[in-house]
Amino acid sequence: MKLFYHPGACSLAVHIALIEAGMPYELVSITRDKRTSDGRDFMKINPKGFVPTLEFDDGTVLTEALVILVYIAHRADALLPEDGPVRWHALEATSFMTSEIHGNFKPFWKGASEAEKDHAGQMLVRHFAVIARQLGDRPFLTGERMTIADPYLFVMLMWADRHGIGVSGPFGNYVARMKERPSVAQALAEEGLV
Repeated sequence: MKLFYHPGACSLAVHIALIEAGMPYELVSITRDKRTSDGRDFMKINPKGFVPTLEFDDGTVLTEALVILVYIAHRADALLPEDGPVRWHALEATSFMTSEIHGNFKPFWKGASEAEKDHAGQMLVRHFAVIARQLGDRPFLTGERMTIADPYLFVMLMWADRHGIGVSGPFGNYVARMKERPSVAQALAEEGLV
């Protein structure tokens, strides 16, 4: 299976999850002009034009970070309990991050006005405060074990740091713990982010 990614994009969450789940993958990077490192037109693989994208050996393509993360958890029987509150809270948090948090970073990439960036930054601070309350003093977002929500939160916190979004609460210790995980260290190294 191939993971189409851009270094440091939300595809990093999928990359971490694949390693954490012990699933084999091949990385294929995407350039800003939508070309793949193996020479293809990415828009023919995923007409949406976004990473992450998984391409299976039979040519089937799966898109959207939340769906891919759930697929990994299902196939590997890891990173998401079969049932119970932890499963639903992990899905709830990941959905919130993929829509509300991720979406509010758009002004920082699209040459928006300072007013638009300020508004987005205020929204991000509020949204991260919600996640901070959920995290509390636990090692992972939903408790003692990593779920699909954690790699995504890690990436969102990297973005917050990169764009100067002041997040407070338990995130400093959380990011440090995540960076110590072999899966995170490997993904960061493979994407040239360390």
